[in-house]
Amino acid sequence: MARARHPKYPRWVRIVIGVSMLIVMAILIMTTVYIRDNRMSNFRGDFIIFINDTTTADQLLDRFRGDTLVKSIRSLERAFRKEDMAHQIREGRYEIKKEQSSIEVARMIKRGWQRPCRLTISGTIRTKGVLASKIAAQMMVDSTQIADALNDDGYLGQFGFHSGNVFSMVLPDTYEMYWNATPYEILKRFYVEYEAFWNENRIKKARQQGLTPLEVSILASIVAGETNRRDEYPYVARVYLNRLHKHMKLQACPTICYIYDYKITRVLRSHLKNDSPYNTYMYEGLPPGPICVPPKACIDAVLNPAEGNYLYFSANPAFDGTNRFTSTYSEHQQFSKEYHKAISEKQKAEREAAKAASAAE
Repeated sequence: MARARHPKYPRWVRIVIGVSMLIVMAILIMTTVYIRDNRMSNFRGDFIIFINDTTTADQLLDRFRGDTLVKSIRSLERAFRKEDMAHQIREGRYEIKKEQSSIEVARMIKRGWQRPCRLTISGTIRTKGVLASKIAAQMMVDSTQIADALNDDGYLGQFGFHSGNVFSMVLPDTYEMYWNATPYEILKRFYVEYEAFWNENRIKKARQQGLTPLEVSILASIVAGETNRRDEYPYVARVYLNRLHKHMKLQACPTICYIYDYKITRVLRSHLKNDSPYNTYMYEGLPPGPICVPPKACIDAVLNPAEGNYLYFSANPAFDGTNRFTSTYSEHQQFSKEYHKAISEKQKAEREAAKAASAAE
């Protein structure tokens, strides 16, 4: 049987068919690329990327190339070209989600659609250098910029504070703000939260203690320096409030440590001779400003102190971190003797143990 022969199409028909097939293939490729870049996820997981004001598009793409969470770097390259990213990158902190496409990420970076980060102010902050370092460690801003702002009376004046009392404006908390916030924006946020914290109820309680909000913060900073025990804050606050109301000198050791930039571990009689407005052994009343960033719990302890006529406190000889509070000086002296006796006995026992260990060797 003879094989069936295919009809022979004219040359122009074959050309039309070939061109049509090329067009269809091109459309398919373009559609695939469009879907790949605009509709499909190009990431294997969520991650965060930080971009500063000197980062170029090529540098950013190099970072993406080295990230295993990126599925297709070519897709990102196309998206960057389409969005003209060579001249459109915005600094910031960007959270890239697994479900995002290349175009979404390119537009996010191009238009500065960053998500706020969390700036946490916590722990013991006794110097402006420490505060500046904590901020710089979490934000794009340099610590020197923050330190300069914290020491600039003219700059702080726009918030109603100065370098001597700026600690009272900073409340330990977690703040949401953009990673590339300026020093002004950071301090402005602190000020806004400070204003919100000092509501009508707290201001009323401050007046009941005969204090202004600033004076409450100053006394709270001393309370914070005296004990780490939250349950003792109201009792320490009561001691110093009673001394203030009786026009007694506060005689607070933490203020002496502040004078020496917290470089001394033990307050000696020689330290008490330093003629400073922060020397509460020399001058009556509160010092000019807070000696640390006062925790909110210490502020509320000053506003809600314990009841009692307490005027003195001394460390517990049980060495459990607590204090013993009293209203009479004679009882305070007795408590102090017991504590110092316990220290002497403890030190003697430690020396004997060290001798025994040395002899055993």
